[in-house]
Formats: sequence, structure tokens, C-alpha cells
Amino acid sequence: MKKPISRFSPFNHKYGKPVPHSRRRFLEIITLTSTGAIMSALAQSSASLQPETFLFKDDGSIPNNKLPLLIYRGAFPASTPDLASVIEGRYAENDWSGTWRAGVFPFHHYHSTTHEVLTVYSGTATLQLGGVQGSKFDVKAGDMIIIPAGVGHKRLSSDPDFGVVGAYPEGRRWDLLRGEPGERPQADRNIAAVPLPKNDPLYGPGGPLIQIWKAVP
Repeated sequence: MKKPISRFSPFNHKYGKPVPHSRRRFLEIITLTSTGAIMSALAQSSASLQPETFLFKDDGSIPNNKLPLLIYRGAFPASTPDLASVIEGRYAENDWSGTWRAGVFPFHHYHSTTHEVLTVYSGTATLQLGGVQGSKFDVKAGDMIIIPAGVGHKRLSSDPDFGVVGAYPEGRRWDLLRGEPGERPQADRNIAAVPLPKNDPLYGPGGPLIQIWKAVP
């Protein structure tokens, strides 16, 4: 299986390694009683978190995208009380809406009309990202995946309690395509017309998503 092409590395001088939460800060977070207070503390404690980035080539069926897929590992502490609601609140703050809670389809698919964010709020799973010729990724509660329009995704396996919170920038409407004959070239035109989000779903207008995607020619 081909490895995805990474144009941006979280392990270089520009994009430093994610800094784990300290034990003291973690204990402060889990003792907070209001969702708003929890979200505020998370923003402060993860301010230096940088995403892993991956590019996938068009395989003839799944178009993928010139924009890299982003994964924020540990965007939220897995033990955060009512994690799904906290994730939904962060999305709402940053104008990612059309929110839902579910799993990930067990077949290759993509969206041509919008980008998508998935954040795991429960359990673990192995996902195939980038289509048949893409790569496998293990994800767990607290991980956030930002999927550009056109990039394939599929659930290979998961815990029984695996669940994600999904949303779309500015509440854009989504379609569901599976790389079947007849989808293109209309799907390619749709993907090219999808605008960049105004906000990073985790950090807002100044987040890494905005910086990284705007740098793509």
C-alpha cells in the first residue's frame, strides 16, 4: 500500500511536535463543572498542538484533493466529561455546523460539495483514508480528522462504542459519492468550487488549518 505524501510534517522546525497535557493541567480540566469552562481550559492547554498532514493522489475513482488531510491527535482529553457535547460546542464557536453523532461508513466514500471534520468522542477505530490506494490510520477518543472535499474515507474496524461528531464549515450541504462511474467530471468541478473554511474547527480563524491550506497553490 502506498504511503500518503506529506507536504507538511509535524516533526520539523516549523511545525513542532504536539505537546501533551501536563498531569496538573489535566486534573484542572476534569474538575471543571461547566462545559464553557472546560472548553476554555482545553483551548489554553492545547495551544501548541499541531496537526499531522497527509496528501493522497487521485486514484482514478476517488479524486482526493491537493489540500492535505489534517489529524489533530489528542485535540481533546479522552476523559473529558460529556466529550461529544464539548466537541459540538467547539464546532459551534468556530462556525462548523450541521453537526451529527454516529460512526463512519464501512465503505469508501467522499464528499464533493464540502470539507468535513470528524472528532472521535468514544472508542477506537481503524480508518482507511485516501481511497483504496490510501493508508490505514488508528484513531481514538479525542482525535480530530479534517477531511478535504474529495478525500476518501472508510471504517475498517472499530470498538462497539466507537462514535464521532461530524460537522461542516459554515454548515455546507454534503453529498455522498463512492467513486463510481459517472460521478466525474462533475465531482471534480464541485470539489474545485468548495471554498476554504473561514475557521479551523479547533482553533478558529488563526488556526493551523487556515495557515496550511492557504499555503497550497
